[in-house]
Amino acid sequence: MTQTLPAGLTVTARVPASSANLGPGFDTLGIALGLYDEITVTTTASGLNIRVEGEGADDVPWGPSHLVVRAIERGLESAGVWADGLDVVCRNVIPHSRGLGSSASAVVGGLAAANGLAIKLDPELGLSPDQLVQLSSEFEGHPDNASASVLGGAVVSWSCAGEQADGAPAATDIYSAVALKVHPAIRVVALVPGERSSTAHTRGLLPETVPHRDAAFNVSRGALAVVALTERPDLLMAATEDRLHQTQRAPALPLTTRWIAVLRKAGIAATVSGAGPTVLALTTEPFPVDLRAQAEAEGLQVLELDVADGVRTS
Repeated sequence: MTQTLPAGLTVTARVPASSANLGPGFDTLGIALGLYDEITVTTTASGLNIRVEGEGADDVPWGPSHLVVRAIERGLESAGVWADGLDVVCRNVIPHSRGLGSSASAVVGGLAAANGLAIKLDPELGLSPDQLVQLSSEFEGHPDNASASVLGGAVVSWSCAGEQADGAPAATDIYSAVALKVHPAIRVVALVPGERSSTAHTRGLLPETVPHRDAAFNVSRGALAVVALTERPDLLMAATEDRLHQTQRAPALPLTTRWIAVLRKAGIAATVSGAGPTVLALTTEPFPVDLRAQAEAEGLQVLELDVADGVRTS
């Protein structure tokens, strides 16, 4: 039975950005980054009011089709509650269409805010982290960014075909993830271009099949990445090598590709962040001053970021 939330309940969700793939872990590896969007949701007597501030405020719909609103509604439905009206304020800091998981953060933040409202009504109605991973990944179609924003740290995520009780295929895959505790010596630097990238476009550049040797190469590097991220950061250079997607996307990301080469030549493990165009660098040393100056001179924003915890509500 669906319960109605009283007017006047307020929850704020603080949700981190994320980077996916980390080189070899296509649609599998992710890491939460200390760059945050905030979503404040208040239940009202009727209607929907939404306000968007900051990044992308002029580019997204201010209505029921907004991704955050859709996620809130899905979260309320999953928790078994209903709101007669909602006031939603989105304060965006995460750059849009740059490979930093902005859409996943919007979904996770909306779901977490809905979950927080349900818990205020009855703690027993709360959704588990596993449920949040599932729901957010259903929106995204892959769990790497979403699970990083839910769980924090680095994540290994996967999916499998769902099955109904009668054995028929389920409408959605089953998504799962585990969090990894990132080695404290690892520093994260994001080089963010001003240009945007379309995930759909860059995915369209990927071939339908790959050589067996390339698949085996990425399996080994993906396994090594788990060791490098948690225990052996000295292995990050080898652990971030890839043959499945970065070379194939390079023609669409010339600046990104060049900067990955520059950083790797300097001994810094660098990869495409998600679908790009952001470059993600993982290192144990301070980012070189000369490379920062060169990047900024070319219009790149250089962000030194913490590895973040997962979404939090208050």
